[in-house]
Amino acid sequence: MSKTSEILIKVELDEENLPTKIEWDATDSGNEKFKESLAFMLSFWDKEEKVLLGLDLWTKDMMVNDMNNFFYQNFVKLADMYKRATHNENVILKIQNFADEFGKAVFESEELN
Repeated sequence: MSKTSEILIKVELDEENLPTKIEWDATDSGNEKFKESLAFMLSFWDKEEKVLLGLDLWTKDMMVNDMNNFFYQNFVKLADMYKRATHNENVILKIQNFADEFGKAVFESEELN
């Protein structure tokens, strides 16, 4: 038996069409209400065109140190996803190493500020 689940994203915009509030919910999330977020990246692989279709938004409340952490965690997540999808240990290690180096660079620069 198949099942359908929906992911809903609401973006509130200011007069210049810049995001001021981002909220999301999913029918299977277990959330009782929409959860607020400061940023998101959404990627789809176009089956026919074989290209990445993406949408990335963030609010003006997203601070640089939060953006650094957001990117770092995305790189870690990409390594995990790639590992589960391909089991290509050589490339997985390269992605993990990049994530580690990125994290060191951005988190050390935050300490200097």
